[in-house]
Amino acid sequence: MSGVTRRDLLVGSAAVLAAPAFAGIAAHRTFAAVDQSIEMHNLTHEIVQDMPTPGMMGFSADGPPPVIRMRQGETTAIEVRNRLDEASTVHWHGLRIKNAMDGVPYLTQSPIEAGESFRYRFTPPDAGTFWYHPHCNTLEQMARGMTGVLVVDDAEDPGFDQDLPLNIRDFRIGSKGQFLEFYKARNTARGGTLGTISTVNWRIDPSYDLPAGSLIRLRLAVTDLTRVGHYTLEGGEAHVIALDSNPVPAPMTIEAIEMGPGQRADIALRMPDSEGKRVELILRKPSGDLRLASFRATGQSARRQFAELKPLSPNPIPEPDLGTAETMEFVFGWSPAGDAPANPICGSLGYLFWSINRIAWQGDTPDPLAPLAVMKRGKSYILRLRNETPYDHPIHLHGLTFRLLRSNKRPIPPLLTDTALLKAEETMEVALVADNPGDWAFHCHVIEHQKTGLAGFLRVEA
Repeated sequence: MSGVTRRDLLVGSAAVLAAPAFAGIAAHRTFAAVDQSIEMHNLTHEIVQDMPTPGMMGFSADGPPPVIRMRQGETTAIEVRNRLDEASTVHWHGLRIKNAMDGVPYLTQSPIEAGESFRYRFTPPDAGTFWYHPHCNTLEQMARGMTGVLVVDDAEDPGFDQDLPLNIRDFRIGSKGQFLEFYKARNTARGGTLGTISTVNWRIDPSYDLPAGSLIRLRLAVTDLTRVGHYTLEGGEAHVIALDSNPVPAPMTIEAIEMGPGQRADIALRMPDSEGKRVELILRKPSGDLRLASFRATGQSARRQFAELKPLSPNPIPEPDLGTAETMEFVFGWSPAGDAPANPICGSLGYLFWSINRIAWQGDTPDPLAPLAVMKRGKSYILRLRNETPYDHPIHLHGLTFRLLRSNKRPIPPLLTDTALLKAEETMEVALVADNPGDWAFHCHVIEHQKTGLAGFLRVEA
């Protein structure tokens, strides 16, 4: 086997099981017209005023990642060029698209090597707020800045005056603007390593001028690696209209929304009528409230009212049949053996602290093609998610949307989501229809947990 690497074997094995998908990728590269393009770059950028941070990574050469916008039901091709000095991919978090376009290395595609490009082509069936990030060397690339907001505009305009995406995330930056270590092992084995500086759109406590008396759609996307927090708005009339890209059944108050990494909230905000009045986005923290951003009313009041907005249309997500649904059990806990990981091609933290169903995900090796469970296409399932640990785990399932059913710890609304915040020692049941064939990553979105074993994938048979 001279000249054949482990990478060749892994990609070859994946291609055997997913030949149509990989053939489709080749076709998209050759024939799809490019509607948008983004580039992965190394850069130096000033997060802290007057203290540039070298060694950042992003989807722009000189600043924050762009907001990618597309329309519901319209096919889009996005050319991704890798200007880094290492491999990467792009995952489109929350989008129910074809498996070949999901951006998980060796599960759905080969990594985009340094200097190469890849053309993603998909048709988003759902409107809402999503985001995008790498799935190779995930912790370091995301920690250095590679998280961006993706908006799929509604087929029918709901009538807001402005639409403002907010990329909410921490950075671990020291007193001289330098990056600190991205994780600490003792924290990784617990709740995760928090950032030192909280930002919105790569800025510390930014202020936005918005017309007085206008109706604003705030799109909160928590793209952080670790933080689970309560968010609220003070100083203006506001309510929640969508969570994790799906409209809520009735407008919800915004007293304190709890969100973990990967989750999103769309908020309808009516700006104050008086010029100069401010609305503040607040993060509730044990150490005290932190203002993340503020919104200042300007000009003469437009005197808009919430009643003028059209309700958001529900996304076309099939409703599971609970009467015939098969129940599958998933236990989230510590790694039973505490073994060191194999040498995964897309990076490792050097530890295996966590597991799903007593299996710690090794990364790309030794067997990247063994699913945690197999589901039949079109069949309904109830996933019973049991957290054996005293730490929160935002559990994200690629390619599918599920409905929250019940919890043994708290009342939960019957929301549709792709990321369930599983609280400490909580058992939660969710339901879905396995309508999208392929191998779908299933993991905790505290990235340290994901990279130390709390990951796997579910297979939906074609």
